[in-house]
Amino acid sequence: MDGVNGQVGEALHGVREADLVAGLQELLKIPSVTGTAAESEAQHRVEGLLRTAGMDTDLWRIDLAAITADPQFPGMEAPRDEAWGLTGAWGGDSGPTIVLNGHIDVVPPGQVGWTVDPWAGQVRAGRVYGRGACDMKAGLVCQLAAVRALREAGVRLRGRVLLESVAGEEDGGLGTFATLRRGYRGDLAVICEPTGGRIVTASAGALTFRLVVAGRSVHASTRLDGVDAFEKYLIVHAALRRLEERRNRDLHPLMAGYRLPYALSVGMLSAGDWASTVPDRLVAEGRLGVALGESVTDARADLAAAVAEACATDPWLAEHPVEVEWWGGQFAPGAVPEAAAVTRHLSDAHASVHGARPAVHGAPYGSDQRLLTGLGGVPAVIYGPGDVRAAHAPDESVPVTEMLQVTRTLIQLIAATCGTR
Repeated sequence: MDGVNGQVGEALHGVREADLVAGLQELLKIPSVTGTAAESEAQHRVEGLLRTAGMDTDLWRIDLAAITADPQFPGMEAPRDEAWGLTGAWGGDSGPTIVLNGHIDVVPPGQVGWTVDPWAGQVRAGRVYGRGACDMKAGLVCQLAAVRALREAGVRLRGRVLLESVAGEEDGGLGTFATLRRGYRGDLAVICEPTGGRIVTASAGALTFRLVVAGRSVHASTRLDGVDAFEKYLIVHAALRRLEERRNRDLHPLMAGYRLPYALSVGMLSAGDWASTVPDRLVAEGRLGVALGESVTDARADLAAAVAEACATDPWLAEHPVEVEWWGGQFAPGAVPEAAAVTRHLSDAHASVHGARPAVHGAPYGSDQRLLTGLGGVPAVIYGPGDVRAAHAPDESVPVTEMLQVTRTLIQLIAATCGTR
């Protein structure tokens, strides 16, 4: 046992910040935006890294026609010609299996606000910058580094590590869903989304919606003879803001620390087809936060009712009600019980390495936690480097110190959970 303990200690001390930075920079240079060819390129790159780390890999082309026809498919927004699933496995078969899950896809960088190249992985003041640095390529790098450190230290596991690199998380969960459908399961799972080193036992849901507002077009010089779809939308938008305020009252204790845990955001607006014509149609696409314990059906009904009530206050909208459509990613809430074994094991590992137990919180964003826990029956928590407020934002970044912290915790968790021999 002394030799084994020494090997785990060697693995803990063998993690180097420079290696974590270099590993993250390698992935950041691939612009793996959801649904693009680079998403698949990144999966192939990670497969090579898994093999180099000594893992047995399974890289497969996902049958998109079959998977999207599945009645339980969680939705998809980005058009795709292909998608790839990827797992790496290492260890024995006489102990528990721990799943390390992370997504390789990222959102587009946007048009403004960056002071660095979003695809370069620049290091500044102890942080690595780039699209996906926080959400969540840093988490994937930590997972891979933990496995590599254990193997290089000569640790042999009784149980098994299953590392899942998934595509399509940002627009619904395609990759994790396909991985579950391929038959991969475990006894517990850790998703290394950004939590700042805290443990997240519950995550909110998020539903993508579309509103279609009708107007009546006329020449702009006779505007009062028409009906401006944009002006009618403003009535509905005010109702959405009131709905958001109501849905964020009486919060679950895990969400009490957030200013707005269940955000209702409209991210895209399009209206009209000519500058000198009153717009006769407006399309608004957005995201509805779903509360912990709330069903997707009830959340949809709440938004539909708020839109209908707003339409009833306006004569035009009463006769031409706004259409409500649900499309794209449909994230239900996900959670494990507060006393779940996975939470206890992860807290023990963190405390063993860092001297204090991490805080336990909920998360205001949708995640693949609900697929692993709900659909797959694998109790999953979220624990990773970075702050979600940096995700999807200009100058997205992650602290290197948090990557180091998370990697060492994962090393301890893997060794303690899987057992060594």
